[in-house]
Amino acid sequence: MTLNRDIGTHIPNLLPESPRAVPPGQGDHVLSILRMQERAEGDAKEVGVRPERQTVSVVIPTLNEEKNIAWVLERMPPFVDEVVLVDGHSHDRTVEVARAIRPDIVVLTQHCRGKGDAARVAFSAATGDLIVMIDADGSMDPHEIHRFVTPLMNGYDFVKGSRFLAGGGSTDLTPLRRTGNQMLVRLTNSFFLVHFTDLCYGFCSFRRDCLPALALTAHGFEIETELVVHALKANLRIAEVPSNELPRRCGVSNLRTFRDGQRVLRTLIRERVVRRPRPVVDPIDHRVLHQWQAPAAEPATPMLSEAP
Repeated sequence: MTLNRDIGTHIPNLLPESPRAVPPGQGDHVLSILRMQERAEGDAKEVGVRPERQTVSVVIPTLNEEKNIAWVLERMPPFVDEVVLVDGHSHDRTVEVARAIRPDIVVLTQHCRGKGDAARVAFSAATGDLIVMIDADGSMDPHEIHRFVTPLMNGYDFVKGSRFLAGGGSTDLTPLRRTGNQMLVRLTNSFFLVHFTDLCYGFCSFRRDCLPALALTAHGFEIETELVVHALKANLRIAEVPSNELPRRCGVSNLRTFRDGQRVLRTLIRERVVRRPRPVVDPIDHRVLHQWQAPAAEPATPMLSEAP
């Protein structure tokens, strides 16, 4: 078993600038490679070999994003094969606008409430080899999806975006959110002995065949943390790539800083203490129950006539 060390040659398009322009001692922050698994020599990819074409699914959890979803779908790269939109019982025309922009979009209704439930529904329905999650509010640019797909096609299992790597950034983070995120990042790095630069950011991707190993159970915004921590605990090969967060285009965010920050903190503590997966208990929304049809009653089996 040998360690694959020629990582830079496998991901040529992710570095925002030439390595020579990186200040001394800072090269490891341009692309943070985390928890690399040992690979057999036969598994190492040859430099210059074109990766096999793999299908890409983009999943988008939505809730009242009528004024934002068009911008997201119109900027979807042509190499995306499938878009799965999970609607959280929107009161506006989110679904209608999405279908008008992209007629082939797969639209699902989530069973419960919360971003985590919507993400789990979307992940289960996605059919692509590679799955990318992106927000519907315009804060994440679909033009960056190639950054999240390229590492997956070159040996990585899970890719997370970072606003704090060279080439990344945010014009949306408030001082309070920035401070809270930094504290949670330090806690995560301490708990799991890694060197992440960002945590509470939902732009990520993974190989679909890794979904069972992720064993997701979260219902709310803590799904972003659970994805990362479960990828660590499953010993997946993880890459962190730069991403730029934009301001929400229209409307008010569904994120609540203190409430969701507490949920992330509880998730980290639980995952640090508990080793076995948590059982999934979904509180089904009453509107979903109304839509589901009761199974048809089976016809009674006719009794066999007795022989004379």
